[in-house]
Amino acid sequence: MEENTKLPLIGEKAPSFQAETTQGLINFPDDFKGSWVVFFSHPADFTPVCTTEFMTFASMQPEFEKLNCKLLGLSIDSTYSHIAWLRTIKEKIEYRNMKGVEVTFPVISDLTMEVSKAFGMLQPAASNTQAVRAVFIIDPEAVVRAILYYPLSNGRNMEEIKRLLIAMQLSDKHGVATPADWQPGDEVIVPPPGSCGAAKDRMEERAEDVRCLDWFICLKKCPK
Repeated sequence: MEENTKLPLIGEKAPSFQAETTQGLINFPDDFKGSWVVFFSHPADFTPVCTTEFMTFASMQPEFEKLNCKLLGLSIDSTYSHIAWLRTIKEKIEYRNMKGVEVTFPVISDLTMEVSKAFGMLQPAASNTQAVRAVFIIDPEAVVRAILYYPLSNGRNMEEIKRLLIAMQLSDKHGVATPADWQPGDEVIVPPPGSCGAAKDRMEERAEDVRCLDWFICLKKCPK
Protein backbone atom coordinates (compact mmCIF):
# COMPACT_ATOMS: atom_id res chain seq x y z
CA MET A 1 0.00 0.00 0.00
CA GLU A 2 1.22 3.48 -0.82
CA GLU A 3 2.96 5.10 2.14
CA ASN A 4 0.88 8.21 2.71
CA THR A 5 -1.67 9.65 5.08
CA LYS A 6 -4.18 10.96 2.54
CA LEU A 7 -7.70 10.62 3.82
CA PRO A 8 -10.65 9.83 1.56
CA LEU A 9 -12.73 12.94 0.92
CA ILE A 10 -16.45 13.43 1.41
CA GLY A 11 -18.24 12.02 -1.62
CA GLU A 12 -15.48 9.52 -2.42
CA LYS A 13 -15.71 5.76 -2.05
CA ALA A 14 -14.24 4.55 1.22
CA PRO A 15 -11.08 2.47 0.77
CA SER A 16 -11.74 -1.27 0.75
CA PHE A 17 -9.75 -3.58 3.03
CA GLN A 18 -9.62 -6.93 4.77
CA ALA A 19 -8.75 -6.98 8.46
CA GLU A 20 -8.63 -9.12 11.58
CA THR A 21 -10.97 -7.92 14.32
CA THR A 22 -12.28 -8.94 17.72
CA GLN A 23 -15.23 -10.45 15.83
CA GLY A 24 -13.12 -12.33 13.27
CA LEU A 25 -12.00 -11.46 9.76
CA ILE A 26 -13.97 -8.73 7.97
CA ASN A 27 -14.05 -7.53 4.39
CA PHE A 28 -14.93 -3.88 4.06
CA PRO A 29 -17.23 -2.72 2.56
CA ASP A 30 -18.66 -6.06 1.39
CA ASP A 31 -19.61 -7.20 4.90
CA PHE A 32 -21.47 -3.93 5.50
CA LYS A 33 -23.51 -3.67 2.31
CA GLY A 34 -26.84 -1.95 2.78
CA SER A 35 -25.86 -0.37 6.11
CA TRP A 36 -24.48 2.93 7.25
CA VAL A 37 -21.19 2.62 9.12
CA VAL A 38 -19.62 4.74 11.82
CA PHE A 39 -15.94 3.85 11.48
CA PHE A 40 -13.79 5.34 14.22
CA SER A 41 -10.21 5.07 15.39
CA HIS A 42 -8.67 5.43 18.82
CA PRO A 43 -5.00 5.98 19.72
CA ALA A 44 -4.41 2.86 21.84
CA ASP A 45 -6.00 0.29 24.10
CA PHE A 46 -6.02 0.80 27.89
CA THR A 47 -6.19 4.58 27.56
CA PRO A 48 -8.70 6.51 29.66
CA VAL A 49 -10.39 8.68 27.03
CA CYS A 50 -10.82 5.75 24.66
CA THR A 51 -12.28 3.62 27.44
CA THR A 52 -15.05 6.15 28.09
CA GLU A 53 -15.70 6.43 24.36
CA PHE A 54 -15.98 2.69 23.82
CA MET A 55 -18.32 2.31 26.77
CA THR A 56 -20.53 5.06 25.40
CA PHE A 57 -20.53 3.70 21.85
CA ALA A 58 -21.31 0.19 23.11
CA SER A 59 -24.16 1.47 25.29
CA MET A 60 -25.62 3.34 22.32
CA GLN A 61 -25.15 0.51 19.83
CA PRO A 62 -28.89 -0.44 19.83
CA GLU A 63 -29.73 3.17 18.96
CA PHE A 64 -27.37 3.11 15.99
CA GLU A 65 -28.72 -0.27 14.89
CA LYS A 66 -32.24 1.20 14.76
CA LEU A 67 -30.82 3.74 12.30
CA ASN A 68 -29.45 0.91 10.11
CA CYS A 69 -25.94 1.80 11.20
CA LYS A 70 -23.09 -0.46 12.28
CA LEU A 71 -20.14 0.51 14.46
CA LEU A 72 -16.55 -0.35 13.56
CA GLY A 73 -13.51 0.53 15.67
CA LEU A 74 -9.75 0.51 15.03
CA SER A 75 -6.46 0.99 16.78
CA ILE A 76 -2.87 0.03 16.10
CA ASP A 77 -2.89 -2.74 18.69
CA SER A 78 -3.16 -6.51 18.44
CA THR A 79 -6.39 -8.47 18.68
CA TYR A 80 -5.11 -9.97 21.95
CA SER A 81 -4.64 -6.49 23.38
CA HIS A 82 -8.13 -5.50 22.21
CA ILE A 83 -9.67 -8.57 23.86
CA ALA A 84 -7.86 -7.96 27.15
CA TRP A 85 -8.92 -4.31 27.17
CA LEU A 86 -12.56 -5.04 26.33
CA ARG A 87 -12.67 -7.72 29.05
CA THR A 88 -11.33 -5.17 31.53
CA ILE A 89 -14.02 -2.71 30.50
CA LYS A 90 -16.74 -5.30 31.06
CA GLU A 91 -15.41 -6.64 34.34
CA LYS A 92 -13.96 -3.62 36.11
CA ILE A 93 -14.91 -0.23 34.71
CA GLU A 94 -17.93 1.78 35.82
CA TYR A 95 -18.54 5.19 34.27
CA ARG A 96 -21.66 7.38 34.24
CA ASN A 97 -23.96 4.59 35.38
CA MET A 98 -22.48 2.28 32.74
CA LYS A 99 -21.24 -0.96 34.25
CA GLY A 100 -20.62 -4.42 32.83
CA VAL A 101 -20.54 -2.96 29.33
CA GLU A 102 -19.78 -5.52 26.64
CA VAL A 103 -18.32 -4.25 23.36
CA THR A 104 -19.72 -6.49 20.62
CA PHE A 105 -18.96 -4.42 17.53
CA PRO A 106 -15.73 -5.32 15.67
CA VAL A 107 -12.48 -3.64 16.67
CA ILE A 108 -9.80 -3.84 13.98
CA SER A 109 -6.25 -4.93 14.76
CA ASP A 110 -4.13 -2.67 12.56
CA LEU A 111 -0.58 -3.64 13.48
CA THR A 112 0.62 -3.07 9.91
CA MET A 113 -1.06 0.36 9.90
CA GLU A 114 -2.37 -0.27 6.39
CA VAL A 115 -5.98 0.60 7.19
CA SER A 116 -4.95 3.66 9.21
CA LYS A 117 -2.84 4.91 6.32
CA ALA A 118 -5.60 4.29 3.76
CA PHE A 119 -7.98 6.44 5.81
CA GLY A 120 -5.45 9.13 6.72
CA MET A 121 -5.65 8.26 10.40
CA LEU A 122 -1.90 8.66 10.92
CA GLN A 123 -0.74 12.24 11.18
CA PRO A 124 3.03 12.58 11.61
CA ALA A 125 2.81 15.86 13.49
CA ALA A 126 0.66 14.14 16.14
CA SER A 127 2.27 10.72 16.29
CA ASN A 128 3.94 8.17 14.05
CA THR A 129 2.56 5.15 15.88
CA GLN A 130 -0.92 6.12 16.98
CA ALA A 131 -4.09 6.63 14.97
CA VAL A 132 -5.72 9.97 15.74
CA ARG A 133 -9.28 10.11 17.06
CA ALA A 134 -11.09 10.05 13.71
CA VAL A 135 -14.69 9.32 12.70
CA PHE A 136 -15.91 8.44 9.22
CA ILE A 137 -19.62 8.14 8.54
CA ILE A 138 -20.06 5.95 5.47
CA ASP A 139 -23.36 5.37 3.68
CA PRO A 140 -24.83 2.08 2.37
CA GLU A 141 -23.12 2.66 -0.99
CA ALA A 142 -19.72 2.80 0.77
CA VAL A 143 -19.41 6.55 0.11
CA VAL A 144 -17.80 8.75 2.76
CA ARG A 145 -20.42 11.24 3.89
CA ALA A 146 -18.84 12.92 6.92
CA ILE A 147 -15.41 13.13 8.55
CA LEU A 148 -14.68 14.28 12.09
CA TYR A 149 -11.22 14.55 13.66
CA TYR A 150 -10.45 15.08 17.33
CA PRO A 151 -7.17 15.58 19.20
CA LEU A 152 -5.83 12.71 21.28
CA SER A 153 -6.71 14.48 24.52
CA ASN A 154 -10.43 15.04 23.97
CA GLY A 155 -13.27 12.55 23.73
CA ARG A 156 -15.94 12.56 21.07
CA ASN A 157 -19.62 13.41 21.52
CA MET A 158 -21.51 10.29 20.45
CA GLU A 159 -24.85 12.06 20.60
CA GLU A 160 -23.55 14.51 18.00
CA ILE A 161 -22.42 11.66 15.78
CA LYS A 162 -25.90 10.12 16.07
CA ARG A 163 -27.56 13.50 15.41
CA LEU A 164 -25.47 14.01 12.27
CA LEU A 165 -26.34 10.51 11.04
CA ILE A 166 -30.06 11.20 11.50
CA ALA A 167 -29.73 14.57 9.73
CA MET A 168 -27.98 13.04 6.71
CA GLN A 169 -30.54 10.24 6.44
CA LEU A 170 -33.34 12.83 6.58
CA SER A 171 -31.66 14.96 3.89
CA ASP A 172 -31.23 11.92 1.63
CA LYS A 173 -34.83 10.80 2.00
CA HIS A 174 -36.62 14.15 1.77
CA GLY A 175 -34.23 16.43 -0.13
CA VAL A 176 -33.99 18.97 2.68
CA ALA A 177 -31.17 20.56 4.66
CA THR A 178 -30.88 21.09 8.41
CA PRO A 179 -30.05 24.42 10.10
CA ALA A 180 -27.56 25.15 12.84
CA ASP A 181 -28.12 23.24 16.09
CA TRP A 182 -30.84 21.15 14.42
CA GLN A 183 -32.34 18.38 16.51
CA PRO A 184 -34.70 15.62 15.28
CA GLY A 185 -38.20 17.11 15.04
CA ASP A 186 -37.03 20.68 14.44
CA GLU A 187 -37.87 22.61 11.28
CA VAL A 188 -35.83 21.80 8.18
CA ILE A 189 -34.61 24.01 5.34
CA VAL A 190 -36.23 23.84 1.91
CA PRO A 191 -33.61 23.94 -0.88
CA PRO A 192 -33.21 27.51 -2.24
CA PRO A 193 -34.70 28.36 -5.64
CA GLY A 194 -32.39 28.00 -8.63
CA SER A 195 -33.57 30.98 -10.69
CA CYS A 196 -34.95 34.50 -10.35
CA GLY A 197 -38.33 33.30 -11.55
CA ALA A 198 -38.45 30.52 -8.99
CA ALA A 199 -37.45 32.97 -6.24
CA LYS A 200 -40.24 35.34 -7.28
CA ASP A 201 -42.79 32.53 -7.37
CA ARG A 202 -41.72 31.31 -3.96
CA MET A 203 -42.34 34.69 -2.34
CA GLU A 204 -45.63 35.34 -4.17
CA GLU A 205 -47.08 31.85 -3.91
CA ARG A 206 -46.02 30.68 -0.49
CA ALA A 207 -47.04 27.15 0.40
CA GLU A 208 -49.02 26.87 3.62
CA ASP A 209 -46.49 24.55 5.22
CA VAL A 210 -43.47 26.71 4.35
CA ARG A 211 -42.17 29.60 6.46
CA CYS A 212 -39.89 31.97 4.52
CA LEU A 213 -37.48 34.37 6.21
CA ASP A 214 -36.49 35.65 2.77
CA TRP A 215 -36.47 34.27 -0.77
CA PHE A 216 -33.36 32.17 -0.15
CA ILE A 217 -34.15 30.76 3.29
CA CYS A 218 -37.43 28.94 3.88
CA LEU A 219 -38.26 26.35 6.48
CA LYS A 220 -40.96 23.76 7.00
CA LYS A 221 -41.95 21.17 9.58
CA CYS A 222 -39.68 18.18 9.86
CA PRO A 223 -40.94 15.27 7.73
CA LYS A 224 -41.87 12.20 9.75
